[in-house]
Amino acid sequence: MYHLNDNSKLVIEISFKQLLKSGLLIVGNCVLLQKNKDIMKDILTKLGLDAVNPGTSTGLNFMDNTELIASYSPVDGQLIGKVTTTTKAQYETVMETAMAAYKDWQTIPAPKRGEIVRQYGNELRKYKDELGKLVSYEMGKSFQEGLGEVQEMIDICDFAVGLSRQLYGLTMHSERPLHRMYEQWHPLGVVGIISAFNFPVAVWAWNAMIAMVCGDVCVWKGSEKTPLCSVACQKLLSNVLKENNVAEGVSSIITGDYKVGEWMTNDKRIPLVSATGSTRMGKIVAAVVAGRLGRTILELGGNNAIIVTPTADLEITTVGALFGAVGTCGQRCTSTRRLIIHDSVYDKVKNSLAKAYTQIKIGDPLDENNHVGPLIDKDAVNNYLNTIEEIGKQGGSILVEGGVLEGPGYESGCYVKPCIAEVKNEMAIVQHETFAPILYLMKYSELSEAIAMQNDVPQGLSSAIMTNSLRDAEQFLCAAGSDCGIANVNIGTSGAEIGGAFGGEKETGGGRESGSDAWKAYMRRQTNTINYSKELPLAQGIKFDL
Repeated sequence: MYHLNDNSKLVIEISFKQLLKSGLLIVGNCVLLQKNKDIMKDILTKLGLDAVNPGTSTGLNFMDNTELIASYSPVDGQLIGKVTTTTKAQYETVMETAMAAYKDWQTIPAPKRGEIVRQYGNELRKYKDELGKLVSYEMGKSFQEGLGEVQEMIDICDFAVGLSRQLYGLTMHSERPLHRMYEQWHPLGVVGIISAFNFPVAVWAWNAMIAMVCGDVCVWKGSEKTPLCSVACQKLLSNVLKENNVAEGVSSIITGDYKVGEWMTNDKRIPLVSATGSTRMGKIVAAVVAGRLGRTILELGGNNAIIVTPTADLEITTVGALFGAVGTCGQRCTSTRRLIIHDSVYDKVKNSLAKAYTQIKIGDPLDENNHVGPLIDKDAVNNYLNTIEEIGKQGGSILVEGGVLEGPGYESGCYVKPCIAEVKNEMAIVQHETFAPILYLMKYSELSEAIAMQNDVPQGLSSAIMTNSLRDAEQFLCAAGSDCGIANVNIGTSGAEIGGAFGGEKETGGGRESGSDAWKAYMRRQTNTINYSKELPLAQGIKFDL
């Protein structure tokens, strides 16, 4: 039974037919729609958003553009607001403004740049609730996850502030007498950021906050599926920049479909493009940017697995697999797609998960009683349904049935049931990432077999092992173990902290964002040699006497 919540947030556990006969569900749903409409009206006002918003942030009267993107919520199908798209002329103005801003921004001491980022973090703290609800409503993830995403932004601001005093270079001993060698790091210039709908604000912040303290300026193309989130973040940052008399163009947004992204990837004025999205998109971006000898940070597809060993704590395993598979309705790049279970505990894990799935509450993500919201749109729903059909064609069996939820409360047509399928590793469907709550269960006998199964996919983002065996954990983490950029022990595949570098290998793209030394991707390294002698000795003892 899936739980629905009325306006008083009391859990109703009676069937759809009973509710429809009584008329209560229809009335309750109308109240809920109006409630969400009132909530969003207040939030948009507080965030400075209007019915129609400029999707290009710098340089001209961008409201002159009449081509609009209408943002409808997957929660209830209601129109949230509209955003203008960026024209080619507007893009050129944004780039000229950004390049002009870079001339001044790069000369500001890094700790001073960090101070501005610190202020932005404080601004995010003020509007955490409002921005979290906008993320939840426009994207469809639960309100708790929306708040978590804004908290990631705050955390990366804090990280970047500390980093602004730690952009260290090295000193080296020269082989030549009275010479000194060292290296230093300089900003690159304009950094282009292309982000995806599933994390409409956090991934931009991972890139932008670090790039800014490094001395770069940023041009951001957010997802056209969540344009209001981009506008809201830019407005809050613009206020901070204005208060500090910082030049317009240190941070800009542009809005549109893939064609707007193509302008960025082809633009020689953008030395670094950081792109998050599908592997197909990433391959195109990589080829185009490499063709002009630019740099990329690519965060692409994931096909993440949890290996469950005989010694695993099954309670932790169930919770980790459940959140990993259904959190954000399976639309995280780190979502758990595969559960590789030792045959001795297979039935226990399977039964525990199947029982846990019956307790999932699906519905309006702004209602904190619900665990799972909708998929982003109808295309995502069709991909989900097609994958379930393909599982059957390839010989898999459905353990927990999927399907589209219908009836009052689900009018958007984007709500689906999390599904569990039992499959074999050799099935072609296992190789593909479906951005939806579909979890594959597979058996193994030996740990080496499980690791080989985990690695036997094109993607290499996140991985995990559930075990109380030190030997199993170390085998999983060694060079011959997981081939992913992220490898966890006794936690799931989803939910990375900003302190560690985030990214993956193989078709995940090889990029790294966020913590550790990921800042180096936004800067260029320069080696300096200073001769303070009265001679000019050459390296390697070369003689060049006249």
